[in-house]
Amino acid sequence: MTNILAPLQSLKTGRWFKLICGASFQHLPTVRSLTLAYTLAGADCIDVAADPAVILAVQEALQVAKSLLTDAQIRGFDYQGNSPLLMVSLNDGEDPHFRKAEFDHAKCPEDCLRPCEKICPAQAIIFDRRADNFSGVESQKCYGCGRCLPICPYDIIYTKSYISTRDAIAPLVISTGVDAVEIHTKVGRLAEFKQLWQVISPCAEQLKILAISCPDGEGIVAYLQSIYNLISPQCKEIIWQTDGRPMSGDIGDGTTLATVKLGQKVLAANLLGYVQLAGGTNRYTVAKLKAMGLLNSADQRSKNQHHIAGVAYGSYARVLISPIIEQLETKEVNQNKIKATIRLEEEPELLWQAVELAHSLVSQIKSQPER
Repeated sequence: MTNILAPLQSLKTGRWFKLICGASFQHLPTVRSLTLAYTLAGADCIDVAADPAVILAVQEALQVAKSLLTDAQIRGFDYQGNSPLLMVSLNDGEDPHFRKAEFDHAKCPEDCLRPCEKICPAQAIIFDRRADNFSGVESQKCYGCGRCLPICPYDIIYTKSYISTRDAIAPLVISTGVDAVEIHTKVGRLAEFKQLWQVISPCAEQLKILAISCPDGEGIVAYLQSIYNLISPQCKEIIWQTDGRPMSGDIGDGTTLATVKLGQKVLAANLLGYVQLAGGTNRYTVAKLKAMGLLNSADQRSKNQHHIAGVAYGSYARVLISPIIEQLETKEVNQNKIKATIRLEEEPELLWQAVELAHSLVSQIKSQPER
């Protein structure tokens, strides 16, 4: 069972850190490595695709992290052996987080410079892979950022979107030990949200947190209030995730401005629950929040003082430790003539390098004083 006290305390004191592995990201070795590194670095929540195989990979990594508690503390990390909350993401309609890029490589001219391959942050686009001569999009690695779409000179790349399968949601939450659910929605989709909520609500009481992720839009405050009126009787804790510029945190410091501004708007609405940033977050986000007085500080003692409760990191968190993951993927072992990727904990030097990198991001929000 997850010890929820530490993560919830972080949420209440404005020190909440969430790792977003990706709502459609299903590359199990990478999900496992990300979970292990960021758990040892002190993450409060791991947000993943609603896929039983992905959930299992996360749970395995959480157990490995507990076995490394002493090693982590000797190295000066603040990990106390508390497992972060396990969250799965669902959607009530079209959403960029729930899509995959696809293209027919046979239509790609031989003289193409393949800019799609270079721009893909997940290295999901491959041409003539040596092992199996594969060319195209490696579906498990693609998380739907869409950067390959406008850059294709022949306009042959497209995306395939999907909506959460409602029949599988309740069994997934009940049987896999999920602690929290995040619903991705948009202004104007209240009817679709209600349909999804009808499926989730029977098991809502066992959830520790329900998060609502929504991008900006005209009438967003009224829309979120309508959602609150619907879900509040059954939810212990609610997080309002302000999705500024989805999956763009690794592009540059300017991407974080949209989510900070949206965070301000939602804070001003005085909705009950916690406001947490996402979408364009990176190493500049916490510094901007501090400069704007939006984080909890020692002189903000009143319970009525509004502050951003936490920050979620997706693309930037993945890219930050991608050099370690790439090194790990090159270290393959032959087991019964089948190639297998070495797990991160089997390479201690790489493991602690990854944790150090993860900690450089986690520690920014964790340096906030507790109220």
